Amino acid sequence: MNSAVMMLERTAARLGDKTAVRDEWEALTFAQLRARALSIAAGLAGARGGRRGTLPVVVYLPKSADAVACFAGAMYAAEPYVPVAADIPMLRLQSILKSLRQGCIITCPELAGNLEGLELDGFTVHLTKDLRSCPPDEAGALARLHGVMDVDPIYIMYTSGSTGTPKGVTIPHRGILDYARWLAETFDFDEETVLGNQSAFYFDNSTLDIYTMMYTGAELVIIPEVLFRFPGKLPEFIEAEGINTIFWVPTVMISVANSGILEEKAMPALKKVLFCGEAMPNRQLNIWRRCHPDALYANLYGPTEITDVCTYYVVDRPFDDGDPLPIGVPCRNMGAVVLTEEGKQAAVGETGELCILGSGLALGYWNAPELTRAAFVQNPLCTDYDQRLYRTGDLAYVSEEGLLMFVGRKDSQIKLRGNRIELGEIETACKTLPGVENGCVLFDGEKQEIVLFLQTREQLILRKVNLELRRHLPAYMLPGRLVCMAELPQTPNGKIDRVKLKSTL
Repeated sequence: MNSAVMMLERTAARLGDKTAVRDEWEALTFAQLRARALSIAAGLAGARGGRRGTLPVVVYLPKSADAVACFAGAMYAAEPYVPVAADIPMLRLQSILKSLRQGCIITCPELAGNLEGLELDGFTVHLTKDLRSCPPDEAGALARLHGVMDVDPIYIMYTSGSTGTPKGVTIPHRGILDYARWLAETFDFDEETVLGNQSAFYFDNSTLDIYTMMYTGAELVIIPEVLFRFPGKLPEFIEAEGINTIFWVPTVMISVANSGILEEKAMPALKKVLFCGEAMPNRQLNIWRRCHPDALYANLYGPTEITDVCTYYVVDRPFDDGDPLPIGVPCRNMGAVVLTEEGKQAAVGETGELCILGSGLALGYWNAPELTRAAFVQNPLCTDYDQRLYRTGDLAYVSEEGLLMFVGRKDSQIKLRGNRIELGEIETACKTLPGVENGCVLFDGEKQEIVLFLQTREQLILRKVNLELRRHLPAYMLPGRLVCMAELPQTPNGKIDRVKLKSTL
């Protein structure tokens, strides 16, 4: 299998009439998903004309079954897809388009008007309704797939960038192919699995949901986003829809546990609870395990530069509130090493930088070779041949039991509600605000809150500041607290004294 869409090919041939994906608007069987994707691919291929080279397909749509069909359509067109949020700030979208340089944009009439005023040179814009009306060209799609290699990119997922410019993590087909098979074998996913999707499609956690569905014939239920604002209603929805497997960020699980609904509403159908994206507190995890003791619980770990997940730990015992929860052991065909600052392997119990290698590594950052060379480096422990590893910037150690334990971040990158955020990107945006002379962004870990310090001659209001920042940043990156100062403290060498500011939190 050279392309991940071949998983859909095989499953559609075996389970064509079975529901593949459904949202609050429609449901698609595997045969319908395949047919729609082939139509989308035919439309994209026709618009490409005789142009050669990779043309990324930006999918600018609400999270929906139609978006999943567009991802598959891009693969049938032998192009990588780029998922972006329906509410993405236009300045951020412009940065992504500038990074891509050329390609296609798939959108809907409700969002198409937002593209007016953007620089779209090198891009063609397509409406989903027009692409769906194209006659599916099965022969053409299969011919294109014949030329795809498993090292070719399947998707480009943009993360927060410390320079203010998002970075396009480029994942190859082989990463997804290996990941989907490992998931099915490790967690016994099959055609009876019903997945309840929580993650946005621009967040790599969603790849577990999408490609487990394509590989195994599982059913993917896209949970309405509004329900995550009312966690008390989620168990009722899960039970009503027959969802038996979830892969959520801990913030959502914490909200559900804190609501008290788990003690009131049983979910006997729920058999597997996986989580990833940030640290899961044991207090809330124990509530889940106490209320649903027969379910399997697993803590997964992986940065976007990996095909979603690279280590895992199946929770096999209760943990006290203050105990660290392991991130476990590497997945199949993945490796993890903890390196000291000198590039040596850390001893058991010694904290160092967690570095990842294996088949799930990204190809690098799209159109950013210098950033790629800095993050993806030769493994210093391997001197006999080329072996790339990714420097995660995460601190970790190996326990006496041989389990990886997460400690924290080396730099100012944080994870909040499952989203990876570079505080430097927020700083870059805040310095564009009228009347602001300088700015610094810190993270209050205890309160799980982004704090914005601004050097300004007038007292600003957080609501108005965030309204302006919303033009540049997605909602999950907006500060929760604002501190205005006449002058930010400085270190002797003229830099902002972050240590002093941190002491005020």
